[in-house]
Amino acid sequence: MTAQVIQATPVAGALGADIAGVDLSKDLDNESFDAIHQALLDHCVIFFKDQDITPEQQLDFAKRFGGIHHHPYMQGMPNHPDIFEILKTETDPHNFGGVWHVDQMFTPKPNMATILYAKEVPEAGGDTLFANMYNAYDALSDTMKDMLSGLKVLCVGDRPGKRSRKERYKELNGVKMNEEDIGVRASEHPLIRSHPETGRKSLFIGSHVDNIAGMTKGESEPILGFLRQ
Repeated sequence: MTAQVIQATPVAGALGADIAGVDLSKDLDNESFDAIHQALLDHCVIFFKDQDITPEQQLDFAKRFGGIHHHPYMQGMPNHPDIFEILKTETDPHNFGGVWHVDQMFTPKPNMATILYAKEVPEAGGDTLFANMYNAYDALSDTMKDMLSGLKVLCVGDRPGKRSRKERYKELNGVKMNEEDIGVRASEHPLIRSHPETGRKSLFIGSHVDNIAGMTKGESEPILGFLRQ
């Protein structure tokens, strides 16, 4: 197929770009995909407007970036277990993923990206927000960067003694959970991570972070509280 002319237009100062000149329902040649991949590296979040794709086409596009990361908690679509739906009604007051987080950071090898396909969106509200953790790291003083270097954080999917994810998600009518009880899932990751392709350093922090490994809660929480601001 002839290479598509890919255009990336920044949408904000910190991150994000609209991608024009691409139809995700069609096969992408390597040159076009490389341009999209580079736009993701440059802008962290990219948007494709006015797309009409099937679940198979969404998966095919995702596989160009690497293997598919199966969600340990969510139940996927009947014929596409690696895609799960979030269905909301106008009267549903509950929020899914309404805290700052990194998707599946509690797994041993978190996914490198998440692909969202919005089929029907409200006229106002319901925003999905993104934060540039490169910028968050760059804003730290050199002394703070040195102090955080080498630290690891314990990331948990469920916290013992608190309502489980399954219990909380039962309130969300448009989200389906896996029936099996996988228990508390937790992994340690560096607090400061270097991107494997760009080499840029970023903070790896979010709502799944329970504490800094090797520290007590009392020692850890003031540091995490500062970084979460």
